[in-house]
Amino acid sequence: VECRPGSLGFPAPGTIFSSVSRQSAHISPFFSTSSCYYNYYLQGFFLGSRNNPVQPEIEELDPSPSMPGQQVSDKHQLGRLQYSLDYDFQTGQLLVGILQAEGLAALDLGGTSDPYVSVYLLPDKRRRHETKVHRQTLNPHFGETFAFKVPYVELGGRVLVMAVYDFDRFSRNDAIGEVRVPMSSVNLGRPVQAWRELQVAPREEQEKLGDICFSLRYVPTAGKLTVIVLEAKNLKKMDVGGLSDPYVKVHLLQGGKKVRKKKTTIKKNTLNPYYNEAFSFEVPCDQVQKVQVELTVLDYDKLGKNEAIGRVAVGAAVGGAGLRHWADMLANPRRPIAQWHSLRPPDRARPVPAP
Repeated sequence: VECRPGSLGFPAPGTIFSSVSRQSAHISPFFSTSSCYYNYYLQGFFLGSRNNPVQPEIEELDPSPSMPGQQVSDKHQLGRLQYSLDYDFQTGQLLVGILQAEGLAALDLGGTSDPYVSVYLLPDKRRRHETKVHRQTLNPHFGETFAFKVPYVELGGRVLVMAVYDFDRFSRNDAIGEVRVPMSSVNLGRPVQAWRELQVAPREEQEKLGDICFSLRYVPTAGKLTVIVLEAKNLKKMDVGGLSDPYVKVHLLQGGKKVRKKKTTIKKNTLNPYYNEAFSFEVPCDQVQKVQVELTVLDYDKLGKNEAIGRVAVGAAVGGAGLRHWADMLANPRRPIAQWHSLRPPDRARPVPAP
């Protein structure tokens, strides 16, 4: 299946998706308390609702957003964010509370957004916390607190960034706006609570490595996890001729260690390869919260060493888009859930070992 709007949605009979009916997404009405996905439903990892699931029809996937990291330009219509700050001197932790937002810009066609907040302390962009996604609202109540372990004497040189995004499963998430708080300007002698207007977020300067679309399907009764690598787009040019020979390695990890490995065929001279190749792994129900799946896109080199273009990981311990995709898979048993992911540099995409 092509991950693009206006396509036929599912491939012709005989291809991988031929057994899937072409219908709107639905949530299984049965959640057994002994099932491996029941806890995700209770804990709030499931991001949609029975009447309004996150996963729409497969034909709504869009590999070609108008601009990666599209942003709102009118700062007067971005909305505002309420947050709290406190410092625990005993543990050496900065506690950041994301309380609520109101009047957010509407980025979806229905006149609403699916907002979430990404929180990090500059100059370290790697350690990020993210709130849950709130569906179809411009006035979300988050009520989540995140901890950053930073010595108090170092806080003055840090800048707290709280970036609000509109979640989009099938293209790059759009930045609504952000709040930046220089920690040197904050008196942490007592807890702080404030409202701030969102400002236009600067475009990320990180090198673009490309995007990959794949689906996840889990059958709890059989303990079977299926990963279908669908396609990739806008991959980084790796060859002298301005193209690449990409293929994808799929690793199943447990405890941070690779326990199973699969790989796709090699697609020659392209930056937009199409695969539609399926790989299955045996994952017992009691282990599904302890494993992660890592996909690595590599450029094949006949004479030299194959070079990694980028990676992406999904799983219960991954966080962000990787956690959202995994949670939707568990909330929709036996059904393939497809999503686009932006590739990350190979040294930054390693999943966190599950406990």
